[in-house]
Amino acid sequence: MAEVERSRFVRATPARLARQLSPETLVAAEGSFDVRTVREADDATVVTVGGGGLSFDLRFEPRADGYYYTQVGEAGPFESMETWVQYAREDEGSRVTMRSAVSLALPLPFVDRVAAWKRGGELDRALDALAGSLD
Repeated sequence: MAEVERSRFVRATPARLARQLSPETLVAAEGSFDVRTVREADDATVVTVGGGGLSFDLRFEPRADGYYYTQVGEAGPFESMETWVQYAREDEGSRVTMRSAVSLALPLPFVDRVAAWKRGGELDRALDALAGSLD
């Protein structure tokens, strides 16, 4: 399993981020998949996403300072993927940090690093989209 982390300052308070962020906005901001369905399950929101010939579920758990989400099952692009989205007050806005751990479980050297590199691009896109939507 490999980890990747990205962080960005945005001009929004944590309260505004709490109102603006949702599982749907996070999936859309990452830019790799489209939201197909959303359903509530226990203390989480399950979002079925699709694109590029894949369809799979992401399970989002709200946190006091953001979200934690993970790929559900084996239908997705990763053997396992989990992501933490956190925000905290900084100066006149907030610092948003996205950290993800991914694994492809292929018997090739460095494959998890390649997966983390791709996931890093998704996190960069998400933070760019988030910052752009808050201006």
